[in-house]
Amino acid sequence: MTRGLRIYLAILLAGILLAGSAFPTIPPPARALSAEEEKKLGEKFLKEIKSHFPVVEDPFARRYINELGRYLARPVETKYFRFRFYLINDETLNAFAGPGGHIFVFSGLITALDNVDELAAVICHEIAHVSARHLSRRIEQNKKIGLATLAGVLAGVLIGGKAAGAVITSSLAGGIQAQLHYSRKDERQADQLGFRYMSRSGFRPSAMIDALKKIEQGQWFGTERMPPYLLTHPTGPERMANLDSLVMEEQPAIHDNPEARRFRDLFPYLQTFLRATAEDDFNAEKAFIRDLEKDPASPYPSLGLGIIYLDRADVDSALVQLEEAHKKDPGSPLILKYLGMAYQMKGRDREAIPVFERLAEADIQDRESRYLLALSRENIEEYEKAADVLERLAHRPPVRPEVFYHLGICYGRTGRLAVAHYNFGRYFKKLGERKKARFHFNKARKLAGDDQELIKKIEEARKKKGRIRS
Repeated sequence: MTRGLRIYLAILLAGILLAGSAFPTIPPPARALSAEEEKKLGEKFLKEIKSHFPVVEDPFARRYINELGRYLARPVETKYFRFRFYLINDETLNAFAGPGGHIFVFSGLITALDNVDELAAVICHEIAHVSARHLSRRIEQNKKIGLATLAGVLAGVLIGGKAAGAVITSSLAGGIQAQLHYSRKDERQADQLGFRYMSRSGFRPSAMIDALKKIEQGQWFGTERMPPYLLTHPTGPERMANLDSLVMEEQPAIHDNPEARRFRDLFPYLQTFLRATAEDDFNAEKAFIRDLEKDPASPYPSLGLGIIYLDRADVDSALVQLEEAHKKDPGSPLILKYLGMAYQMKGRDREAIPVFERLAEADIQDRESRYLLALSRENIEEYEKAADVLERLAHRPPVRPEVFYHLGICYGRTGRLAVAHYNFGRYFKKLGERKKARFHFNKARKLAGDDQELIKKIEEARKKKGRIRS
């Protein structure tokens, strides 16, 4: 089974599950899946998705999509779930709502759009599917797809394989035609709600039409096939006419506010990051070079080239582009982060430190810059200053395992061997290497002497989940 066919089947199944006819003004059916049941299913579904799809983990990209999504969800009257948003590293032009308020957007869709209003329109459409409980009703009615196995079935479609294909074929064959008209009704309702959420958030609701027209063309990346997005979000004359009618009836509004402006300003940086990291780097490099020739004053092509060259470990070329991007936009946090990383990779830590300090001071939530700051201080043997930064990170879960490793290095270099082994134990425990963790905890206990505070920490670390016995 080809990847394209797997995605086709996955989105097709999601579309059937999303089919339903209830509107917000109609009481939900008595047999609808409960919010608690759907929440549990959503966690299973998310685990399966993350196991088989490359989810973008970059802090900037994750924060952008979540802040945008949660901002767009503010007008939702009744929130059954805490909305969570994810970027999937895939060129597919698609977005879909999973169970439990998990909404997924493919990187290919974001790079194909012209502006954040179009992205907001797509996300609002998916938020509407969640707020109208479309998915919960179709899951409950499709008894042949049991709640306990649904997450696995969906993941099976994404993975492919004969067994998964057989299950999906038997599940869909009998009901696909009968379910189709429900999908049209749900899409109309999602458009209506999405328009409302867009208008109240300061974005341009008519951008939904712009987004759908682009997607319908299906000409991006040299492909002639119809994008899978259209399988779950059919356009056609009827839907486009409904959208046109919504635009005509739209109440006058100021489609702008400080929050909307902030997302507009950052959107080109999100697109640049995804083009540089999610697309083929050779084609992306050529595209950035062309963009730079067209608009030499733009910081985005220089940033994109800098990211690509840094990933190739061509640090000298990366520095040229990143320093140029910094001249064009001195205040961009994303440019500063990559510039600091390039300085660090080149061994110019004393130049990297003020960059990371500036980022950390500007954003209290920026853990990545603080971690990189600690590494640069460690590199120039400022171990106590590095340990101070790392300790702050260690007290703000979730903690990346490397924080404990570098704490071990810093304390070891300053002669605090008991604390060093204690942190090495925490590091290996995080990695699941129980034998090594046990060795370092035992070593830390022997070196702790009568330091009761440290002894208590060592014992607490041993007794936490995943206990390591002496």
